Amino acid sequence: MPYHRITMTHFLLEEQRRLGRSGSFTALMTDIIFACKMIAHEVNRGALAGNHGLAGSENVQGEDQKKLDVLANDIFMHMNALGGNYAGMASEELEDVHVVHGAAQGKYLLLFDPLDGSSNIDVNISVGSIFSILRLPEGANTVAEAAFLQKGVEQVAAGYALYGSSTMMVLTTGNGVNGFTLDSNVGMFMLTHPDLRIPDDTQEFAINASRSRFWEPPIKRYVDECQAGKDGPRGKDFNMRWVASMVAEVHRILVRGGIFMYPADSENIKKGGKLRLMYEANPMAFIVEQAGGGATTGRGRIMELQPAALHQRVPVILGSKAEVERIDAYHTEFDRT
Repeated sequence: MPYHRITMTHFLLEEQRRLGRSGSFTALMTDIIFACKMIAHEVNRGALAGNHGLAGSENVQGEDQKKLDVLANDIFMHMNALGGNYAGMASEELEDVHVVHGAAQGKYLLLFDPLDGSSNIDVNISVGSIFSILRLPEGANTVAEAAFLQKGVEQVAAGYALYGSSTMMVLTTGNGVNGFTLDSNVGMFMLTHPDLRIPDDTQEFAINASRSRFWEPPIKRYVDECQAGKDGPRGKDFNMRWVASMVAEVHRILVRGGIFMYPADSENIKKGGKLRLMYEANPMAFIVEQAGGGATTGRGRIMELQPAALHQRVPVILGSKAEVERIDAYHTEFDRT
């Protein structure tokens, strides 16, 4: 191990000093780190621990829960309640806000998707956890759903853990994006990807092509142009990727560029879109923008949306900034006709 590497704990202490925050900021992040280490351990044990398969229950979204969905949610809830830094938490898996008892002095709110991409668990493809941290609004006496309904621009920090060939955690506190890799020999996350920046030029796009019959014309236009390759209007060949794990998709974009699309279409628009604003879209938009990319619904910046409900769904298009702006322009042109 290169001994000059910075641990995530040391990085957080430096961020705490830079931001002029109290020690509670490092403490609340430490709780998240422990939770993600525990989830990584359970993911890696897989079938050996009987963690594969369905749990026999549905979450608030009406989706079948995997055993690891339930376990990861329990770990996140338990570990982040212990420190007393959060006044309340909200999970993609649960219908209502969870008030942290004994955390009367808690100044933060935590939102999380405990196991993103869980359809990949049984086939051993990368999954992850996503989290977003907000401040408890000034003067709030109780933690109700309304306290969580803050725009994405109000996030204090956001990040994700990726459980792949190595376990990584990617974090932003509003001052760029940094990636940390778990050294299993010492049990610590080490800074391995400082100041992640999304490349401006890209030749990759990620979208679920099986839904092409439902796409709006702006999305169909963009994908058709990419697929036309160097003989088409873009003048270059594109590759299409689809992992069905937002964490894996965003991580690839951070490392080598590209664009991820789960747009509004004629089927999912009845629900507002597919992905959840508070648990997926906002934290990932924060990370992508801090890495120099863009994040939009196709008709406006994701982080400027005023949430109307805890489990609100929205269209999501994010990645290399020029590509995001191109798709925005296609939507604007279409809406004017």
